[in-house]
Amino acid sequence: RASTFNTGRIDHIYVDPHTSGARLFLHYGDLADSGQLTHLIYNIRPDEVYHLGAQSHVRVSFDMPEFSGDITGLGTTRLLEAIRRSGIKTRFYQASSSEMFGASAPPQNEKTPFYPRSPYAAAKVYAYWMTVNYREGYNMFACNGILFNHESPRRGETFVTRKITRAVAGIIAGKQNKLYLGNLEARRDWGFAPEYVVCQWLMLQQDSPADYAIGTGESHSVRDFVELAFRYAGIEIGWEGEGVDEKGVVRSLSPDLRNQTAVNTGDVILEIDSKYFRPTEVEYLLADASKARETLGWEPRVTFKELVRIMVASDMELAGVNLPFDGKKVLEEKGINWTNNVQTVG
Repeated sequence: RASTFNTGRIDHIYVDPHTSGARLFLHYGDLADSGQLTHLIYNIRPDEVYHLGAQSHVRVSFDMPEFSGDITGLGTTRLLEAIRRSGIKTRFYQASSSEMFGASAPPQNEKTPFYPRSPYAAAKVYAYWMTVNYREGYNMFACNGILFNHESPRRGETFVTRKITRAVAGIIAGKQNKLYLGNLEARRDWGFAPEYVVCQWLMLQQDSPADYAIGTGESHSVRDFVELAFRYAGIEIGWEGEGVDEKGVVRSLSPDLRNQTAVNTGDVILEIDSKYFRPTEVEYLLADASKARETLGWEPRVTFKELVRIMVASDMELAGVNLPFDGKKVLEEKGINWTNNVQTVG
């Protein structure tokens, strides 16, 4: 809904469309505008469509349930219908979400019943079944990728993982005093986003369309993420109090950090803010991605600890903190190139 294109994340591959050999073109569109969607699909005639558009913030969906349902749920229907009405043969990827499982017991896979616990998740369940219906009703090559949480240094700053790593860097750099969070015990299956994009592509290269659950098979709490992120930055964090009165306190600092930050032992650097609690919480998500391993040959390579290190290193660099973090080295050893502007997965 902007009047200008936001190209910040694609500047390394985007060129003026008048340039000879240009291959990437941007178009105005809106998931609420079925006419424009049909116009774009009919004229572009894509071989593959990757539908990632949504109001994708779970907590915000409680504040904006109608908008979230319209864009996240009905927006998918509008895009599927645009493809059908255009009469083109294209392959369609729907970005489904592990949030659809909600309160269903872990581990979760393609056969696990959905039990959505937010307007966002309910809208995603609707979009999931519309994708299945268009596949079965109109013989469309349409796949649902049920992706568990996938993170990277490009994660939005209001999402919990990036909020944590950005706060770690900000606190050390003196740009932020505290980190405020909600439920520290919520457990998620966190993986490295670029690897999940490869899996999305693999789904559309198969002979037949199908749905896949994608994750690492490991689950960690928000508290685990916090402790590890601060530890990689040189801060050991301890805990005092309970419930909404719980606080994160600096227990110790690494020798490398002591002379480069105003943070001191005993400082309170994390507090709980009840406004971040959801009316209905999803407590435990854990992927069973055996179908993707067996059918697509896909295996995640970046571990949870490596993911946290990568994100902390990136945000420290952005904050101008000169410390010897090895986030890029982790990726280089796995054949993955990452900077804040460029990423490739080998």
